[in-house]
Amino acid sequence: MSNMFSRIAMTNYVVVLVFSLTFLEYGLLFQRVSSLGINYGQVGDNLPPPDKVLQLLGSLHINKTRIYDTNPKVLTSFANSNIELFVTVENQMLPSLVDPQQALQWVTSRIKPYFPATKIGGIAVGNELYTDDDSSLIGYLVPAMMSIHAALVQTGLDKYIQVSTPNSLSVLQESYPPSAGCFRPQVTGVMTQLLSFLHSTKSPFWINAYPYFAYKDSPTKIPLDYVLFNPNPGMVDPYTKYHYDNMLYAQVDAVIFAMARLGFKDIEVGVSETGWPSKGDGDEVGATVANAAVYNKNLLKRQLESEGTPLRKNMRLDVYLFALFNEDLKPGPTSERNYGLYQPDETMAYNVGLLSSSQSSTSTTNSIVSLTSSASTDIKRENQRLIYFICVYLLAIHMLIRRRY
Repeated sequence: MSNMFSRIAMTNYVVVLVFSLTFLEYGLLFQRVSSLGINYGQVGDNLPPPDKVLQLLGSLHINKTRIYDTNPKVLTSFANSNIELFVTVENQMLPSLVDPQQALQWVTSRIKPYFPATKIGGIAVGNELYTDDDSSLIGYLVPAMMSIHAALVQTGLDKYIQVSTPNSLSVLQESYPPSAGCFRPQVTGVMTQLLSFLHSTKSPFWINAYPYFAYKDSPTKIPLDYVLFNPNPGMVDPYTKYHYDNMLYAQVDAVIFAMARLGFKDIEVGVSETGWPSKGDGDEVGATVANAAVYNKNLLKRQLESEGTPLRKNMRLDVYLFALFNEDLKPGPTSERNYGLYQPDETMAYNVGLLSSSQSSTSTTNSIVSLTSSASTDIKRENQRLIYFICVYLLAIHMLIRRRY
């Protein structure tokens, strides 16, 4: 008799365990999306108002977005929402914010009035302060970051808001192979100060990484499939023997190696911008709707799988996709105005595999979509079928045991 109860108890335990794992799995599917944010640029004269943008982001199940200022209309509209904002100090403000009093004034007027109703999770101090063309402001970077962080400490917000800065890949002297990654000599001093600050405040090092630019400059040397995350032979780093099947991960690991060369091995690296233009000028090779759709769709799949890079396989890579909208007032080549997933009227610029879940007949938004790729949905369905049959099988065994005794 005791054997009978042991068998029944064991069967009950297994059934409950399988059901628990089922719910755990689907919970993780939604958590995986948390590694993906999107850049919400506003350099346009025909963009929807912030409250409409909030609705769109909510329908996409995106819970993080980055803006390039501290626009009061955005901060107010996003209050009491589930969207975390990554705000920006404009480049031209850095010289004045080196002054601790000016930094305190900035925090008390631009951040504190909106927090915590508006979820502000990070402050980007400037954006790409070092490029191939201009480095005049980079000397102000770390002092301004230190002053802003001190102001956050003084106002009690440092526990909730990180301070960092997005860097372009121009800060690297070498990036190929990834193990050769190193910073340019002219920025090594500033990078050492920056990394010391990030290490002490436990903040990430952000990079704006665009495999598109590398392909555009060398389309005959760089395989398109390698930059688009498509199946391809990839490359093996001759020193680490790590295999890379896409350029974005190779770029991230090159940054990690560059940091290690300066003595910093444990700072998280995130991608503050990456994307692909859907349209370009005649000399902008690869800027097509098809390539943009493939790049962003494949990136989305990687994010849903919570992938890390070959160097940090077990550390999820946080990525902010560029961009939410096409922005018609951005200067530069045609590609600069065509990175958006959406047109200003909230119609999709192209389909990246987002699945429509319902239709709206009253708003300008054509559809409410779920941030789940079709491939991931197929996997989910297969897993669901498998778990269903396992549960039926175990329940059948459970009933047979009960009948025998």
